[in-house]
Amino acid sequence: MRLIFMGSPEFAIPSLEKLVQSRHEMAGVVTVPDKPKGRGRKLSESPVKTFAREHDLKILAPGNLKDEGFVGTLRELNPDLMVVVAFRILPEVVFTIPPKGTINLHASLLPKYRGAAPINWAIINGETKSGLTTFYIKKKVDTGNMIMQREVEIDAEESFGDVHDRMAQLGAEVLLETVDLIERGEARMIEQDDSLATPAPKITPEHCRIDWSRMAEEIKNQIRGLAPSPGAFARFRGKILKIFKARLVDSIESPGDFGVVVMSEEKESLWVRTGGGILSLLEVQPEGKKRMRIEEFVRGYRVRPEEKLE
Repeated sequence: MRLIFMGSPEFAIPSLEKLVQSRHEMAGVVTVPDKPKGRGRKLSESPVKTFAREHDLKILAPGNLKDEGFVGTLRELNPDLMVVVAFRILPEVVFTIPPKGTINLHASLLPKYRGAAPINWAIINGETKSGLTTFYIKKKVDTGNMIMQREVEIDAEESFGDVHDRMAQLGAEVLLETVDLIERGEARMIEQDDSLATPAPKITPEHCRIDWSRMAEEIKNQIRGLAPSPGAFARFRGKILKIFKARLVDSIESPGDFGVVVMSEEKESLWVRTGGGILSLLEVQPEGKKRMRIEEFVRGYRVRPEEKLE
């Protein structure tokens, strides 16, 4: 089939690569426009654009998805099917162009975790499994009829980055299987049960702020679900301290204020009191510094018991 691919971040790369290597024809790739980045504000292209350019694929990067010129170009490319992986919300005038429709690969077991950050929220909420869903796009976001689903186990120590990378690879396989089913006319259409839907909104700085009055396990899951980026954080000595990895300390009771350091050994560890249990920090990044193991942090900053993480 003749395809148009739409996507932007790293998550979309394995899917695009898998489709390019398949027997299907890639008519074009749609991604976001280049954006200023870094201190020099130099224009930076999306990972999908970089891949497409390196593979001599036709690239479209519209600022406005309803632009008549862009919509006209899509029609001229005459796709049988459009494929979306981690892209913007499409207007109806776009997703109705291909005769075989427009499909999306979503990183959750829909209808659970509809929204921009399904992997993050699954881990933050302590889920032990998630998955991948392909579905037909319709006007209301993430609500279209499902085609395929594949479960993914989440280990108790895995971070967002770990699960993201596994899902990106597995998602590419699920997506190609879905495209092949559509080509053969064998794709099922399974309606979503809206009553089971849960939200997975875009991660904001407020979601990253640690509330030490919560249970230790909840905070650990928050840290896992935001690592390596954007990173959960607290304030230490008035500056931001990002925390990337932590473990629960079993069978320790320590009454007192939340967020207080209850133990700090210069060669070993830093334990923090929470609203329920003790959390041992393992990897952190002080503001303006590199990411480091906790041993390096407590030695360099001479962290003392009874200091507080706000």
